[in-house]
Amino acid sequence: MDFTALIAQLWGTLGWFIPALLLLGVLKSPWGKGQIGELLVRLFAHLKLDKHTYRRLHNVTLNTPDGTTQIDHVFISRYGIFVLETKNMSGWIFGSEKQAQWTQKLYKRTFKFQNPLRQNYKHLKALEAKLGVDPKNLHSVITFVGGSTFKTEVPANVTQGIGFIRYIQSFQQPVFSDTEVSAMLQALQTGRRAPTLATHREHVLNLKRRRDPTAERQCPKCGSELLIRTVKSGAKAGQQFWGCSAFPKCRTMQSL
Repeated sequence: MDFTALIAQLWGTLGWFIPALLLLGVLKSPWGKGQIGELLVRLFAHLKLDKHTYRRLHNVTLNTPDGTTQIDHVFISRYGIFVLETKNMSGWIFGSEKQAQWTQKLYKRTFKFQNPLRQNYKHLKALEAKLGVDPKNLHSVITFVGGSTFKTEVPANVTQGIGFIRYIQSFQQPVFSDTEVSAMLQALQTGRRAPTLATHREHVLNLKRRRDPTAERQCPKCGSELLIRTVKSGAKAGQQFWGCSAFPKCRTMQSL
């Protein structure tokens, strides 16, 4: 019996089925979900925010004293600078402004993730240093896409879907001139790291290094080594933190 035709038919089927499975796997990965979420935000902004009023940059990587920081979206306008962090998540979301970690409940499974407001705070500080602007004109905005539901009360700047559009547009008092907006846009365009795969890989390595308690760290203020120290008294006795080795001349502290 000649199996040539059967093998050819099977091979033709696998020819599209295997790539489809690989693509599905990529789309379901954390990286793939993040990319989809950012693309959705770009689309919403393109449709709802006037591009001449709100100048935008996406996937902005900036150098910081301890490595790099990567910002999903920056919208620069006369009404302020809006720094947007995207979360593509489904299920129930629990969290408050002051909690270090938030919770995602998906069916019977529970996952912890960093408070996105805290995550975005570092982005704001990097932009403040880069642009030399008053921090009161920098606005943190979080948007969840992917069909998630908030099960606890969240601040007004934590939004869902196109809710970030309404929040950004709620600021109507001009704080920058058109010239200042153009200058800040130019400063970010020239001061950002090139949006390449190499930049992304370096940023991922920086994140791993910062999370490694054994990795050597430098003080962002004086350049001395940061050491793990322990609180000896008070309500936080026993808790550990990063402290500058030049103490008491330098009193820099960072949480672990």
